[in-house]
Amino acid sequence: MENRLFREYKFKFYLNSAHSILIDGHQGATHPHTWEFSLKLLIQKEGFVEFNVFEKAINLFFEVYQNQTLNEVKPFDTLMPTLENMVDYFGSQLRTVIRAVGGELMEIEGAETPTRSYVVSYEMDGDFVEAVDSNTRKSVSRIMDRMLDEAEHEGKQVW
Repeated sequence: MENRLFREYKFKFYLNSAHSILIDGHQGATHPHTWEFSLKLLIQKEGFVEFNVFEKAINLFFEVYQNQTLNEVKPFDTLMPTLENMVDYFGSQLRTVIRAVGGELMEIEGAETPTRSYVVSYEMDGDFVEAVDSNTRKSVSRIMDRMLDEAEHEGKQVW
């Protein structure tokens, strides 16, 4: 019997875009990348998980940046589109997107090559801890209510 209230999932998304960055005071040439973003999610374990709900919401978020020159798209028209800035910004925005469809973003990793990546973890973040704690209390309450209802239905004395 499994006693976990949550399950962890990892999703990967690919963003095909171009960018240029400022290096030593000189604007570099615009060049393309296929960035890989891995997202580690925590989802309450309540039966079947519809992956497509999460995938659709996240793909819709990335759609704005797909096949674009990032330097021309907000916020990267004023924020240099380095890998670090992209992961920091995307992570902060995706936390809201993922929470809206019933999950919590635990970690985001962005890579511009197979050998280089930047990782941001939210597991020690106060908002993350608070959300998980709140969802845990709700889950335990639902489980207790269900157990009490089943006991009453079977005619067992609960107290």
